[in-house]
Amino acid sequence: MEKPAVANHPHAALPPAPGADRHHCLDFADTAATLPAGQSYDMLAAPDSAMRWLATHDLTTPDVQLYEVCAQRMRTLRGHVRALFAARVEGVAPPEESLRAVNQALTAVPSAPLLAWDGAQGLRRVQAHPTDQAVNHALATIAADAADLLTGPDADLLAACGSAPCDRFLLRTHGRRHWCSTRCGDRARAARAYARRNDTSE
Repeated sequence: MEKPAVANHPHAALPPAPGADRHHCLDFADTAATLPAGQSYDMLAAPDSAMRWLATHDLTTPDVQLYEVCAQRMRTLRGHVRALFAARVEGVAPPEESLRAVNQALTAVPSAPLLAWDGAQGLRRVQAHPTDQAVNHALATIAADAADLLTGPDADLLAACGSAPCDRFLLRTHGRRHWCSTRCGDRARAARAYARRNDTSE
């Protein structure tokens, strides 16, 4: 499903796409991207960069240590989330395996705060997430956000960046714009202008 992780080049990463501030799952899907001139980046390519992404989005705590198997699980779920987004954008049925993967992530951990007793505070509700299940909780949160995006009012705004070869997703913010960044928009406009010049010169 997911391509093998490529080298992580944070300096090459594009700014968050429109809508990423409302949906962590959108930023999660865009943690890997194809850039012009055969370049690409993958923020989940290694455990340390995957951990930084989780911490930046408040999906884990600094005391959690990530291993390659955890980073691989993140990359796998990302592939399934991207497949669901692509199906929604193209208006086709989503892959069954991607639906299963997101549902498995959703149900891997308790979704409701549990009832706990504390001698100092008495009965209280707590969101149980022991360190060894931190990644499960992070993936469940991302999966829930993806499910909310795909079934909520923002689903109609979901789009793929229209500036090849960029393959990021975004939410259209105004009009028909469907570029994930200013850089992609400038490149698309330049390509159109070049094509028009060629048409008139023939």
